[in-house]
Amino acid sequence: MNTTERDRVVRRVLAQSRPRVPTGLHAEAVRRGNRVLRRRALLRRALWLALFAAAVAFTVWASAVRPWAQPPSQTTPPVRGW
Repeated sequence: MNTTERDRVVRRVLAQSRPRVPTGLHAEAVRRGNRVLRRRALLRRALWLALFAAAVAFTVWASAVRPWAQPPSQTTPPVRGW
């Protein structure tokens, strides 16, 4: 297809009447868009809440267990000089 044929096809397509848009399409798109935004916001809040709960649980666990502290010795050193 050369340039002149392409131009003719484009002009023919543009000259045709455009299809009618349903009357409630805009309202439906706005409703769906709002619903998607609300779901995203709810999911974002839930994820932040889960992250906060995990941080609190880790802090409580770490303060109770103290994984950084050295465990107590299981054996006693030999007694000398008695």
